[in-house]
Amino acid sequence: MNSCDFSLSNYSYAPISGDLDLKHFSIEEDKDDIIPFIKEAMAVSKDGFKILSSPWTSPPWMKDNNSWLGGKLLPKYYDTWALFFSKYIDAYKAEGIDIWGVTVENEPLGNDSNWESMHYSPEEMTNFVQNHLGPKLETEGKQAVKILGYDQNREHLNEWVDVMYRDEATSKYFDGTAIHWYASTYEVFPEALQYAHEKAPAKYLIQSEACVDAEVPKWRDDLWYWSKEATDWGWDWAPEKDKHLHPKYAPVNRYALDIIGCLNNWVDGWIDWNMVLDTQGGPNWFKNWCVAPVIVDPVKDEVYFTPIYYVMTHFSKFIRPGAVRIGFENSDTSISITAAQNPDGSIAVIVFNESLEEKNFLLELGENSTSVTINAQAIQTIVISNDNNN
Repeated sequence: MNSCDFSLSNYSYAPISGDLDLKHFSIEEDKDDIIPFIKEAMAVSKDGFKILSSPWTSPPWMKDNNSWLGGKLLPKYYDTWALFFSKYIDAYKAEGIDIWGVTVENEPLGNDSNWESMHYSPEEMTNFVQNHLGPKLETEGKQAVKILGYDQNREHLNEWVDVMYRDEATSKYFDGTAIHWYASTYEVFPEALQYAHEKAPAKYLIQSEACVDAEVPKWRDDLWYWSKEATDWGWDWAPEKDKHLHPKYAPVNRYALDIIGCLNNWVDGWIDWNMVLDTQGGPNWFKNWCVAPVIVDPVKDEVYFTPIYYVMTHFSKFIRPGAVRIGFENSDTSISITAAQNPDGSIAVIVFNESLEEKNFLLELGENSTSVTINAQAIQTIVISNDNNN
């Protein structure tokens, strides 16, 4: 919603200062790229997909610093900003695109004012949702659109859910919490995820953004994605007390371990930040380059499906929408496992062997068992069909 660092420039759907009723609201800027891209995906998708939309900032004229970067939404514009969400949902609906849900603000703690951002405290965001955004969508019959709060790194999750879910009134319009992974290249923060779930068991917990950040894609270099050579923003910029959370890492390992860790700790969905980028890791007006599962050379019209794309498919291809994560016992802590039962009754078991040694294990379900071998540094999925419980 509006522009972000991966846009071509700064823009807003409501550029006219003082337009409280948003009479000049328009998503025309999205009609050259974002909307056609979504429609092409809709045309080829057999099962469909859900769209979660996020604003990086309101238009500058609604903020206390009148800037795209940093600052806070002025309380006098809370109702106008709530109207903005409603108009956005209507405008996309008019294009034949349903919005499943929204986050209130991408990274409300800020990004050091590098690109589009807007700050909230937990209390400010909760007030906005409880008294403005939630009632606005409810009044206009849009209560089916999910509202996710927070939308930043997991290490601050506890303090946010404490405020969002303080009581019935504060939690009424929140359908869940969105989180990011950038606090560490290896730490999943399971205690925080468990705490958030226990605070509101009926609410969603969705990983809304993750990527290999601070890196330019390595073109057709599969080995790099398996090697501990990648560095993230924290390698250079994290405060000294947090440096240990940001060592060099192998992108494949990071993706597989984080998705498994999330699924095993009540996370309902896991979203990559960018599905497709060019060979530079953009386009991006701030030159904040990142890696995506699919890299495209627009000059040569060539496509590279990176190893992290295939990591994603182990989960998205075999754990289908509506699946339920199920319990398991794992006696070998050197391999990572998660399991889910699909709506058709089949069970997908994803196994990741980060070690340098081949592993053999016995997979048991009830009275049935089978011997399985997984290569060193490999990820594989075992599907147990529902046909006669085999």
